[in-house]
Amino acid sequence: MNSQNHRELIVSGIHLELTPSLKTFVNEKAGRLFRHEERIVRIRVELECDSKQDVGARFKAKGHIVIHGPDMNAVVESDECHKAVSMLIDKLDRMLARRHQLHRVKRNHPHAVELDSALPKVV
Repeated sequence: MNSQNHRELIVSGIHLELTPSLKTFVNEKAGRLFRHEERIVRIRVELECDSKQDVGARFKAKGHIVIHGPDMNAVVESDECHKAVSMLIDKLDRMLARRHQLHRVKRNHPHAVELDSALPKVV
């Protein structure tokens, strides 16, 4: 089953040159998310460097997951770009795990539906 073809990963840099090693690093880390959840359509990762910020929050990594259902967004700040990517992928992984847990609980415990009006009688 080759289901990797319909998924896409978009990596962009804002005030930051994306090196091939950085692209490879993001691709390897994001592969974990694709293996974890099969309904992911697209992951967009934006890496931003702001030289005017203090050293502890110089690099910002933003993640946006397009999935069947509500989309997921996360933002992480760090002093190093690779560290920010790792923290972002960990945060998105926790969000996906929590979403999976909530769907599993909802699936195993269906709610009764109450109707306000009476149903028509079948002839």
